[in-house]
Amino acid sequence: MGRVTVRRRISHIDERGRRTRPDTLVVEEPLEIRLAGRPLSVTMRTPGNDFDLVTGFLYAEGVIRAPEDVAAMRYCADTDTFNVVDVALAAEVGPPEVSVERSFYTTSACGVCGKTSIDALRQRARYDLRSDTTVLDPEVLAALPDTLREAQRVFERTGGLHAAGLFDANGTLVALREDVGRHNAVDKVVGRALKDGRLPLTGHVLLVSGRASFELTQKAMLAGIPALAAVSAPSSLAAELAEEAGMTLIGFLRGSSMNVYTGAERIKD
Repeated sequence: MGRVTVRRRISHIDERGRRTRPDTLVVEEPLEIRLAGRPLSVTMRTPGNDFDLVTGFLYAEGVIRAPEDVAAMRYCADTDTFNVVDVALAAEVGPPEVSVERSFYTTSACGVCGKTSIDALRQRARYDLRSDTTVLDPEVLAALPDTLREAQRVFERTGGLHAAGLFDANGTLVALREDVGRHNAVDKVVGRALKDGRLPLTGHVLLVSGRASFELTQKAMLAGIPALAAVSAPSSLAAELAEEAGMTLIGFLRGSSMNVYTGAERIKD
C-alpha cells in the first residue's frame, strides 16, 4: 500500500524568528480506476482503503448496485505503484455509458467540478428515505463531531484530512474513513458498507468534517442514509436534494448548536 503521510523539513517562522524543523504531510496521489483494463476515472486520494473507495465510487456512479456485481478487483501489475486498480464486472453487468459530456475525472477538492450538468449527475434514489422513522436526539448529534475528531488519527498528525463518520442513532461510531477528498472519504465508508451487505443504512447518520455538498448528499441518499450532518454549511443544491429525498440535513453542527435545513421532524424535541 502507498504511504499515508510523509515527513518534510520546513522553515517555521513565528515571533521567535525562523527555525528549521520536520513536519508531517498527508499524502495525495492519483488513483486510476479501470474496468477490464480500460481507463474509467482518475481521482486524487490519500492511499488506503482503495478497494472500498473504488467500490463506493462505482456504486455512486450507478456502475454497480450490489457487491456481487464486482467479479474481481486488483492492483495492476503493469505499474510500479499501487495507484491503478482494475475492476472486472460480473458477466451480467453492462459497462457504464461514458460520454465526452460526462467526464469521470475528479479532484480531491471538489469531486464533481467540470461535469456539465446537474441533471446528468443526479442519480435516482434507490431507497425510500421517507419511510425511515429514525428519531435523533440533539444531545447525541452534538457529541458526534468530538467523537469523529478523537478517532481521526491521521488528522492529528497532519491537520490536512477530511473525514466521514458513520454513526448509529445512539451515537456509536460504526465506520470512519479519512482522505484528502471529502467525497473519497464518503465513498470509502459506503463502499465498505456495500461490500459487507449492509445497504440500505437505515437508522444511521453520516457526519462529514467539511461542508455538505450536492455530491455528498447524493452519495448518502443512494446508500439509504436518512441523515447527513456537517460541521460546516450545506449548499443550496444539497438542501434541495435532501428535501426531495426525505433526508434530514444538518449544518454547522458545533457544540450544542446546529442548523436543521431539511427533515427537522426526525430531530427529537
